[in-house]
Amino acid sequence: MKGSLGLVVIGRNEGERLRVCLQSALGGCQAASAGRTVVYVDSGSTDGSVALARSLGARVVALDMAQPFTAARARNAGLEALRGHDPAVQWVQFVDGDCELLPGWLNAAQAFLRDHSGHAVVAGRLRERHPERSVFNRLCDIEWNTPVGDAKACGGIAMMRLAPLQAVGGFREDLIAGEEPELCVRLRAAGWKVHRLGADMALHDAAMLHWRQWWRRTVRGGFAFAQGAWLHGQAPEHHWVAETRRALLWGAALPLAALVGAAVLGPWGLALLLVYPLQVLRLARKLRDVPRAFFLVAGKWAEAWGALQFYAGQLRGRRRELIEYK
Repeated sequence: MKGSLGLVVIGRNEGERLRVCLQSALGGCQAASAGRTVVYVDSGSTDGSVALARSLGARVVALDMAQPFTAARARNAGLEALRGHDPAVQWVQFVDGDCELLPGWLNAAQAFLRDHSGHAVVAGRLRERHPERSVFNRLCDIEWNTPVGDAKACGGIAMMRLAPLQAVGGFREDLIAGEEPELCVRLRAAGWKVHRLGADMALHDAAMLHWRQWWRRTVRGGFAFAQGAWLHGQAPEHHWVAETRRALLWGAALPLAALVGAAVLGPWGLALLLVYPLQVLRLARKLRDVPRAFFLVAGKWAEAWGALQFYAGQLRGRRRELIEYK
């Protein structure tokens, strides 16, 4: 028996987290009895993920790692396999291998898409599994708490209507990050809507415990900002233009101006750097959260570095490899 809903799980060396993820898709969601197909796409795992997925009953696609790997490529491959196995699929739930779908989410998402024919994407509340383990995990949990209602974009965990997804060409496989918002730009340009429900959708295990992990993830974000603005920065979308400008202003232009000032005025020129602690104090007062304020400001240096890497790659004509933080 085949159904109108399929699931695509992507992962790479997720270990026990993948078991939890697949069990939530195959078992907790009663996929088999509901006629749902679950496809797992593996990107070069060396921890037995492929064998684990097969043993749990998922259909497995192992990507050829001779080609550059991106999450977008994995999702497209999973979508192709899903359509090949079940041509009747109308909606697809995408989920990463470090996430666990929560009971009730799939029914809530399907009900929304049934009742709102103009929406192509619906997402819910993604929560960090262990926000108490590090400030970086807590920042992820805050980041994912987006406003309820129609939205400009979704993240990688979302349910999508298959027809419009196919019509716009799926995910852009050359993007190393930010592929979901970029897809949503094209969907909205085609007249479709994106929605964020208030329902809990999934638990995510970032396992981000060290500064270096946070730094690399934030660098990747800056790279995605710059690439997104490069692709869709023109009117009317102005996709990620403001985010890129802020990153370059705070993370590159101000430090450079301080260095120039020091060369011209001596140590007094470095007084410009006082704007950073002042900005932290301003944000801490506004947000009532000193650590978050600090990382919002410090993150601009990492984002600027990621944006500059994108521009450097464009000048050299080279494609940037995946920036991984785990």
